[in-house]
Amino acid sequence: MTKIDLEPFRVKSGTKVSLSDWDCEEDGGLEKSAGEAQLASNLAALDELQMKFWANRSRALLIVLQGIDSAGKDGVIRRVITALNPQGVIVHSFKKPSDAESAHDYLWRVHSRCPAKGDIAVFNRSHYEDIIVGRVHGTMDAETAASRCQHVREFERMLTDEGTIILKFFLSITKEEQLKRLHDRLDDPTKQWKFSMNDMNERQRWSRYQEVFESMLSETTTDFAPWMVVPANRKWFRNLLVSERLLRTLADLKMDWPRPTEDLSQIRLR
Repeated sequence: MTKIDLEPFRVKSGTKVSLSDWDCEEDGGLEKSAGEAQLASNLAALDELQMKFWANRSRALLIVLQGIDSAGKDGVIRRVITALNPQGVIVHSFKKPSDAESAHDYLWRVHSRCPAKGDIAVFNRSHYEDIIVGRVHGTMDAETAASRCQHVREFERMLTDEGTIILKFFLSITKEEQLKRLHDRLDDPTKQWKFSMNDMNERQRWSRYQEVFESMLSETTTDFAPWMVVPANRKWFRNLLVSERLLRTLADLKMDWPRPTEDLSQIRLR
């Protein structure tokens, strides 16, 4: 199988991001059938790796999914994450803060959802929403946004120092592809429940979203928790890239099955 070079999709620390540098129609030089076959192979390999990860309980894994509406965050969870054992996976989506959450600092609700050692947590929208929405809608000034980006970097530094691996994926689609997907929601009875007029209102802010996304990616990619820009017009390639990054991350840990904590010979005798 073709080994995809993931480095071009990694946002390097200290760089100024322009999303136009990534082609949303990227296919990695693969045909769709080959890509889907490789995805199936990746998901099969992840099964044992996740079990070793859970059994060792020495590290935690946090997966962050961000992108504009209809970029495919739900699709990644449905196609990639559900291949994992649900006993070791937690999926959470950060909506508008509740009154109780608003009474605390903005990262309070996030920290409580971070994974324990051995677990994998997926944030479908995340702590970055508190930066993105405020900047797009004009309720947060640039100084506050810069301060929060610094807080987030320090928060992620603390998590990684304590043993959490952080994989951050930004799913990038074109404006034309978003319109097509919104039309699909309207035309498909199984997807109409997802649609709201707010989707169209937010679409009018497309350019501002792109500006805020680029700033956020530039300010919060780090060596210990880098962003990966995932070209997401082609759903199969989007899923393949996420699975490749996840697979290689777990494989690089070179985990063995943990040794038993009790004398098995005595257990056999009994």
